[in-house]
Amino acid sequence: MSEGVAAQQADVVVLGAGMVGVSAGLAARQRGLSVIIVDRREPGSETSYGNAGIISSGSILPLNTPSLLKNLPKYLTNTHPALRWNLPWALANAGWVIRFLAAAVPSQTKPRAAALHGLIGTSLQLHRDWIVQAGAGHRIRETGWLKAWRSDRLAAARAEQAALAEFAIKSEVLDRQAISALEPGIIPAYSTGLLHTQTASVDSPGAVVKAYAQMLAGHGGTVRQSEIRRIEQQGDGWRVQLADGEIATRHVVVALGPWSAELLRPLGYRVPLAFERGYHQHFVPNQARKLLRPIHDAEGGFLMTPMEQGIRVTSGVELTARDAPSNYAQLEAVVPMARSVAEFGDAIGERWRGARPTLPDSLPMIGPAPRHRGLWLAFGNQHIGFTTGPGTGAAVAAMIAGDAPPFDVKAFSPDRYIA
Repeated sequence: MSEGVAAQQADVVVLGAGMVGVSAGLAARQRGLSVIIVDRREPGSETSYGNAGIISSGSILPLNTPSLLKNLPKYLTNTHPALRWNLPWALANAGWVIRFLAAAVPSQTKPRAAALHGLIGTSLQLHRDWIVQAGAGHRIRETGWLKAWRSDRLAAARAEQAALAEFAIKSEVLDRQAISALEPGIIPAYSTGLLHTQTASVDSPGAVVKAYAQMLAGHGGTVRQSEIRRIEQQGDGWRVQLADGEIATRHVVVALGPWSAELLRPLGYRVPLAFERGYHQHFVPNQARKLLRPIHDAEGGFLMTPMEQGIRVTSGVELTARDAPSNYAQLEAVVPMARSVAEFGDAIGERWRGARPTLPDSLPMIGPAPRHRGLWLAFGNQHIGFTTGPGTGAAVAAMIAGDAPPFDVKAFSPDRYIA
């Protein structure tokens, strides 16, 4: 920045314009704080773009539960479409892998589910309010989402229904005929289904993030597109160094998803962040045999959902370095399985790849950095960041304002991993 040019100023600078960052900025602005959101790309263009667009009431069970340990033998073959892993990455990050697996025990499952239930409950209400206020109400579908099994998995479906019911989350177990009645356009490939009735979905998650960002701007907030170089503590506040200038602020919110850990490293924080990489491809829909809602093929390890761009088929999880070369093997494996259920045409556009930030306990960091006043952490929302972004942002905004968060944030405290 040229000498003598004053830095831009704000009460709160949010770094990251995905669902979490935009939500934090919007929630802070609604509390009367001046807000600037900064990202190298437009809002909703990175990780928040490539998800299944589900606003899920039932995503309370973390990835690492006892069922993961039960299924570990088949995942270790590294051929299952639900999970692929890179051996050099796994060896280099053995500590993270061990901590991740250590959390997959019964004693840790219910407390984490309870924590996620609080976060998701707040998020669902905010999503349903904000999407209307942002003029994007036409994008939301209150049709639930369907988890489906090709084999007879009635016992598994009822067990999952019972687990959800402990938290008053409603669902319906369906047989083959009920699935066909619910989705008359698909091929009757599934024998068992679990319909999450209190879940919504959207036809373009990236567009919803953009709509929330536009609402923020309409309320006096600022969205700035620039490369973020570093953050420096300065007196009682912070200075955010950008490629094209700097911003002075009292509070910095780090909501950079998979890029958060490296921004914090110069401040002495070593964040145990790994990356659930995922892929998707759009296909021309068959208008005569429409897919009406997202369907999670439980045995195939993929999800297909109707989007504005076409039928989006998403792959399972790939555990590897954030910026490793793309490996489309998982996506290529599941597309034929998706075609055996939903009728769709040729591929549209290029295949997409993204990285979802994941901590060893599958819970995000939400709260103050342990050693730096005015530094707030909001990342690690793994594969449910689109669902949980609003609640994450609202909690951080409340804490910045000195108020109690709208749900119990103790389980999400950053100091459980960094000191």
